[in-house]
Amino acid sequence: MPEFIFTKTALKEFKKIELKRQKIIIKKLNWLSEQTDCLIFAKRLTNYKIGEYRFRIGDYRVIFDIDNEKNLIIIINVGHRREIYR
Repeated sequence: MPEFIFTKTALKEFKKIELKRQKIIIKKLNWLSEQTDCLIFAKRLTNYKIGEYRFRIGDYRVIFDIDNEKNLIIIINVGHRREIYR
């Protein structure tokens, strides 16, 4: 099972989200990391400059990369779907 870590930028953006939404996002990220193949629930992005995959949590998106060697999900950005891809 991969673990997830936040980059500094992602953590900064995550802290701007209201506490209720933060709890939902963490719960879903924990669920995602427990899956045998978490990429089934993610979509691959076409613009790799912002990240390789995205995971949808309601109106919020989590942009992340996978490090298979260290077995990590690296959270690059978290935000509302209106603002996340800018």
